[in-house]
Amino acid sequence: MTRSFVFGGARSGKSRYAENLAAQSGKPVVYLATAQAGDTEMQARIAHHRVRRDAAWTTAEEPLALGAALRTWSAPGNVVLVDCLTVWLSNLLFSENREYPEVGTIVPPVRFTEEREAFLAALDTVRGDIVIVSNEVGMGIVPQGAVSRWFVDEAGRLNQDMAARCERAVWVAAGLPLVLKEKAC
Repeated sequence: MTRSFVFGGARSGKSRYAENLAAQSGKPVVYLATAQAGDTEMQARIAHHRVRRDAAWTTAEEPLALGAALRTWSAPGNVVLVDCLTVWLSNLLFSENREYPEVGTIVPPVRFTEEREAFLAALDTVRGDIVIVSNEVGMGIVPQGAVSRWFVDEAGRLNQDMAARCERAVWVAAGLPLVLKEKAC
């Protein structure tokens, strides 16, 4: 069993790299998609990803209960590719359809804490290979709004948790992978 974490900026090539990593395993692949087609721009992004996928892959869509989905789809002899954690994080943040203040403290939805814990627990017990994709959003300026700062902070914490738990961590920039961590399994 190998857990791989692939991260980078927007349009860095991280998803393509993760897809190639999964395909090169020679194992059956389950593509666990977190995106929701809420508007035409997101529909186009999802369509772009679907076109690249191998037709033999199984696609499962799960915008919120990622830990439960990982437990369902992870099996010895297969690869689960999760794309992507920051979209999932955004889904959880806005899962209660509430307004957030521009200034002040953000109290995350209860479901955020529950689902984050369930995902980390599932990741610790996966039975097959896993490839996790995430955006690196903390390399720019500190956002002005409270909800944006919360998102950047939580994405950074989640990425740190992934890098700590996964045997492989790969940074992708301009389509070029840089292996930051590689442990023998």
